[in-house]
Amino acid sequence: MKGDCAMRLRHYGQAAQLTLWAALFPVNCYLVREEDGLTLVDTTMRAGAKGVARAIQAAGIPLRRIVLTHVHADHIGGLDALKAVFPEAEVAVPGRSQPLLRGHMQSLPGEDPAPVKGTFCNVLTAPDRLVGPGDAVGSLEVVAAPGHTPDSVAYLDHRDGTLIAGDALFTRGGLAVAGERRAAWPFVTWRTWSAVTALRSARRLAGLEPSSLMCGHGPVLENPAAALGVGIKRAEARIGAAPTREPA
Repeated sequence: MKGDCAMRLRHYGQAAQLTLWAALFPVNCYLVREEDGLTLVDTTMRAGAKGVARAIQAAGIPLRRIVLTHVHADHIGGLDALKAVFPEAEVAVPGRSQPLLRGHMQSLPGEDPAPVKGTFCNVLTAPDRLVGPGDAVGSLEVVAAPGHTPDSVAYLDHRDGTLIAGDALFTRGGLAVAGERRAAWPFVTWRTWSAVTALRSARRLAGLEPSSLMCGHGPVLENPAAALGVGIKRAEARIGAAPTREPA
């Protein structure tokens, strides 16, 4: 692996947040402690792979799984390098990611027809498993969270209520829904495919009543209910989508 970018490490119960470029352009991934080892959620960028690998090796616990919230380059970019270091780790990606990985950026029937945005990269690692809503990955349940991208998912740890939300939400500069324009951190918005879909997903994630919220960009929020409520109301006003009843 080329490069040796420093990673910031912070622990939160069963999970640890690893942050690449914490001061200027924070890109997070998460290590979740399981009974059989560790699950890595997202990989940051290729530049961060060496730092992620060192953190895993320093933990002295085997890496069992690498799972992705979506396949933008800042979440999947370190995958090939990490798989080379941890070849036994199972790689799980959302099923909706497959067309995107093959270069098919069009929306599917029933989705918002808006163009898919963001930076993607070529990866050589083939997934061992495709996952969808309701599937279990270690202790984590896969939760649908499309909007930032069509393939976005979140992961809920039922042991302590931790929600790892990828870019469905972001906390850099204050909690916000993907697609909401925020001057303090515009990057997630610039790369969001469907703001209206993202708002629906945010409501669904808030309904899970997470004990802590871990996003792809920004700090971890403990007891995020109030912040989620404020962020969703602000997004409703700015995105212009009236509240809708989510299907059961």
